[in-house]
Amino acid sequence: MLNFKLSLPTEVFFGKGQIKVIGEQVKRYGGNRVLICYGSRRIKEQGIFDVVASHLTEKGISFCELGGIEPNPRITSVREGVRLVKEHDIDFLIAVGGGSVIDAAKGIAAGAFYNGDPWDLYTGRGKVSTALPLATVLTLAATGSEMNSNSVVSNLETKQKLAIHYACVKPKFSILDPTYTFTVPPLHTAAGVADIMSHVWEQYFSPTPGTFLQDRLAEAILQACITYAPIAIKEPENYEARANLMWASTLALNELIAYGKVTDWGTHVIEHAVSAHYDVTHGVGLAILFPHWMSFALDERSLDKFFALATNVWKVPFAADRMEVAREGIARTRVFFMNLGLPARLREVGVPEAALPAIAKTVVEFGPVGTYRKLGEEAVLEILKRAY
Repeated sequence: MLNFKLSLPTEVFFGKGQIKVIGEQVKRYGGNRVLICYGSRRIKEQGIFDVVASHLTEKGISFCELGGIEPNPRITSVREGVRLVKEHDIDFLIAVGGGSVIDAAKGIAAGAFYNGDPWDLYTGRGKVSTALPLATVLTLAATGSEMNSNSVVSNLETKQKLAIHYACVKPKFSILDPTYTFTVPPLHTAAGVADIMSHVWEQYFSPTPGTFLQDRLAEAILQACITYAPIAIKEPENYEARANLMWASTLALNELIAYGKVTDWGTHVIEHAVSAHYDVTHGVGLAILFPHWMSFALDERSLDKFFALATNVWKVPFAADRMEVAREGIARTRVFFMNLGLPARLREVGVPEAALPAIAKTVVEFGPVGTYRKLGEEAVLEILKRAY
């Protein structure tokens, strides 16, 4: 295990009715003029927006809004948010939605303190060390963006999907009320679960030895997803299922299971290139790609970890042929996603076979990706072909 410094500064208010604290918490961080960011009309149709607005108004906090933030959020939405921040002298941001809305809000928070185009922050041409304070009201269990420093944004003009990682954009507090996820449709619930599990795998498959505790915590999060995803899809208002998935989402990417180890993220980079070119839902793309990355990565060097995944998580019975056990674990991963109603092939989501070489080139634009398995262009193309 490597040395590390633990810092989880985001306060979490978890459970029914926790939205009641939002006004006093915004005031606590000096907020008086708030920009509320959201995506779909569901936020207003379900009354969540009005609840947030009423609690702000009770505390004398004014607000304006930025709606229509896209899945796979666009840099254009970030730019518009920065414009609104400057026009209305905004001093606090609230993201009401899932990871896309939160990621866009983080881009706005950072962009508010940058004099150039906020896209510079994602390409590395610009940097900031300060951002507007931000809070989240989570309505989809998926990305874990409610408790981390990551923001991923797409640029349709350049066909790029890039990330920033700034400690200054970590939410000051996040409100996690599982009832706000009751109306999430089955496909989006399933895609969110695939995203959660993929986050875990990117940290589980690590070249760092001696991380027994982190690995067992990771396996517990995966087991929660396997247990509760089918229930949430069948019974969308099952509070226990929604609560466990929501907390699994947060724990999967708040850095807890990554401390003390090197992590991978190669499959995420591949998926970002796919969705940058063809606007595939992030969790859907990951559900398609990850079983094929697993098959590619499985060999004698990685057998112990894949065997552990198969036996500890998927409950594959022990057998003399450990490689067959590992392969069965990968097969059960693929079947699980299919049983949730997710596509199994890139061709099913509109990605043409002829585009695979160009996607592979985009993936390795800045060099090989991944740490558990270092992936160059040839390896990436092989995974994409297997997934096609």
